[in-house]
Amino acid sequence: MDDLIADFLTETGEGLAGLDTALLRLERHPDDPRTIGEIFRLIHTIKGTCGFLGLGRLERVAHAGENVLGRYRDGSLPVTSGGVSLILRVVDRVREIMAGLEASGTEPPGDDSAIIAELDAVFAGQAAAEDAPAIPEGPPAAERRPSGAGAAEEAVPGEPEPGPDSPPEAEQEARAVELRPAGTKGEGTKAAEARPGAAEPPAPAAEGIGVAQTLRVNVDVLESLMTLVSELVLTRNQLLQLSRARNDTALTGPLQRLSHITSELQEGVMKTRMQPIGNAWKGLPRLVRDLSRELGKRIELEMRGADTELDRQVLEMIRDPLTHMVRNSGDHGLEGPAERREAGKPEAGRIMLDAYHEGGHIIIEVGDDGRGLPVEKIRAKVLAQGLATEQELAGMGERDIQRFIFRAGFSTAASVTSVSGRGVGMDVVKTNVEKIGGTIDLRSREGRGTTFLIKIPLTLAIVSALIVEAGGERFAIPQIGVVELVRAGDGVMHIKDAPVLRLRDRLLPLVSLSRLLRLDDRPAEETKASAERGGFVVVTQVGQNLFGIIVDRVFDTEEIVVKPVAPILRHVTMFSGNTILGDGSVIMILDPNGIARATGVGAEAMQEDRRGASVAAATSAERLSLLLFRAGGGAPRAVPLGLIARLEDLPAERIEMSHGLPVVQYRGALMPLVPMTEGWVPPEPGGRQAVLVFNDSGRAMGLAVDEILDVVEETLKIENGQERPGFLGTAVIAGRATEVVDCAWWLRQAGEDWFGPQRPASTSRPRILVVEDSAFFRNMLVPALGAAGFEVTAAASGTQALKLREAGESFDAIVSDIEMPELDGLGLARAVRDGGAWHDTPMIALTSHTDAAAVARSREAGFADHVPKFDRDALLGALRGCLAEMPAGRR
Repeated sequence: MDDLIADFLTETGEGLAGLDTALLRLERHPDDPRTIGEIFRLIHTIKGTCGFLGLGRLERVAHAGENVLGRYRDGSLPVTSGGVSLILRVVDRVREIMAGLEASGTEPPGDDSAIIAELDAVFAGQAAAEDAPAIPEGPPAAERRPSGAGAAEEAVPGEPEPGPDSPPEAEQEARAVELRPAGTKGEGTKAAEARPGAAEPPAPAAEGIGVAQTLRVNVDVLESLMTLVSELVLTRNQLLQLSRARNDTALTGPLQRLSHITSELQEGVMKTRMQPIGNAWKGLPRLVRDLSRELGKRIELEMRGADTELDRQVLEMIRDPLTHMVRNSGDHGLEGPAERREAGKPEAGRIMLDAYHEGGHIIIEVGDDGRGLPVEKIRAKVLAQGLATEQELAGMGERDIQRFIFRAGFSTAASVTSVSGRGVGMDVVKTNVEKIGGTIDLRSREGRGTTFLIKIPLTLAIVSALIVEAGGERFAIPQIGVVELVRAGDGVMHIKDAPVLRLRDRLLPLVSLSRLLRLDDRPAEETKASAERGGFVVVTQVGQNLFGIIVDRVFDTEEIVVKPVAPILRHVTMFSGNTILGDGSVIMILDPNGIARATGVGAEAMQEDRRGASVAAATSAERLSLLLFRAGGGAPRAVPLGLIARLEDLPAERIEMSHGLPVVQYRGALMPLVPMTEGWVPPEPGGRQAVLVFNDSGRAMGLAVDEILDVVEETLKIENGQERPGFLGTAVIAGRATEVVDCAWWLRQAGEDWFGPQRPASTSRPRILVVEDSAFFRNMLVPALGAAGFEVTAAASGTQALKLREAGESFDAIVSDIEMPELDGLGLARAVRDGGAWHDTPMIALTSHTDAAAVARSREAGFADHVPKFDRDALLGALRGCLAEMPAGRR
């Protein structure tokens, strides 16, 4: 009997895991007979099995719940929100009894008469759990589908509606359970109807409670099997290396076969350990529902990436931290309905969960669109608790101050509630995440919301890696982050001490691995010369940013077993683990994300961007990479590095004159040269000319300058206005007054097809969102509009712009291109006008099509104005017009 009870507990627990979600779906769709049938069948199965096993208490509770569900199913009793709450209490009582049964082997004593009496009263129609039927205002954010093709699919009758936390194979599992021969379909239906409590055949719902046939294996067996497979991979690597060294052709065939079998075995064993993170999220919809009622707040839960798989043990360890952070978001993060209305936000607050793979790690984001972390309140609490001095806080940024919430005992809650406020929470979350070798960070803006980012490394995995050498030491770079491999040579140049690579139409920042790890004691000049003579550049991607890692040699790709970094090296962020090669040597595995952070190459963008789609390309208040140069006398000059396609040092012989203007043959066409100094003359024979090359959509222009000075990262704050054409103003860059070049003006000198006329900028400070798929034009608009007095954020597509809306960002106006991939400007305008936080935000179309039909289409989609691209005069005029009509409370 003990074995039967153990199987009963396991199978019933698996069924109950999806029951909360089904009940919440029933509350939103009370007339869905399929969902009612699923819930009824599970409770009926529990009741029947309890009778067979002699579990009287559990049988009585399940029977009373089944009676009410039976009336819901036959339509004689309307489904209400209170009725769903009552059934949820039944489910909680069933779980409580099962927990006692699992602990002691027998049913725990207890009195269930109150809940049974309440169920019986509802069943008899003598009492109503709640008068108002459970008819929702609309589907929650987690189940909404975008308009278009997805919406058309939603209306297909008879198809299951997938939920946010349903595993992708749920429909297949349901079909596997209910499969019957094609010829006996009618008989199967009649048989189902003849059984008690089975009035309708179960439909293959995407969120079905039924579980496919499985074979349960002890976790220790899987762990042991994984260890053996790891050793097998290492042995395979050693045999392959020996075979290559001895050139023994007789072993080639068997070793290839062994390698193939080992790879398949490794993949299979890895799959047995992996589970979708949605399994850890199943209880969160119920948690948010109860939290919403307890706190008197309207809360929507949105979950993305539920099918992202991670190790089962890691899944179990992050379950509690995720639960705590969701509760914190609901209690601390989200405002009440009145406060949200006053702030111009929707009454319903949003909690977002997202999971995705990035660079061999799993990133989990938990965010909300609430009030954000109060920096001043945290600062005061830090001073009160003596965690830092006033002087130390003065030298910290906002994010450093906000990180004090991870300190033990730290809480800014005004009072202790049943939800939070006891000062134990985020420190425990941080400790649990670090136990599995992960990290946790945050980003928060007051009034906009908070997002926590959890990064979990692969503590044990087998991955393909590129083996390289630098400074006489070998390292492994996971191939998941390697974009391409190029030989260093003429393409590598140095701007002062900053190496860059001219790779096709862009400048790529470089990091010397030997110098970064202090493996090369040679002077910098010798290192530069070595990089130019030979070596390789491993082009690596971190988020949306590309950079190159300079190495001395490249060996081969090899499957490696990833071992976690020893605690003594955990502070060295450039390493993600270590491994043993085929020759028995131990080498370190490089972490491109850690290298980016250590060197500052795209580190900030990596924190802000999400899974292969950066939300914001550039912001006028953030640090920009600027190229400093000299042209003529006076102050140095600066231009955003992102605008420069190439830096050329042209010999005088290549410069020709056409119609009195300098040109140069560049990539099969004539490229105009625009001198920045008055009275410019071509260099003497044998001399050279420094040129900044601008390139976009097949057009190119060279700006002739005197000398390249440096590349720096600065926050571009232009203090003086446009006193002369060709310059946006003056800013303090690298400690010196520097003239900021108005690239639009200079590009116009090369041809009217680049841009239109310029005008002085306004002095207001509204927030503007620029949506433009061309990186060239984004980098052009951000500093230009920033110099005009706007706070500018740029997104690379309409889809990314909507992600900003989801993240709680708000803008005073939106300037959008029309022709874009994914979601074009017209689709973005329709999505904005359909509802949400931006529905009344003014929108300006920015496009090269200015005919009447194009203008009519853009206005019909929701644009207030239509501006030629790039007519700065018209754009600024349109922005001023939109902002002038805006209510004073919004400016």
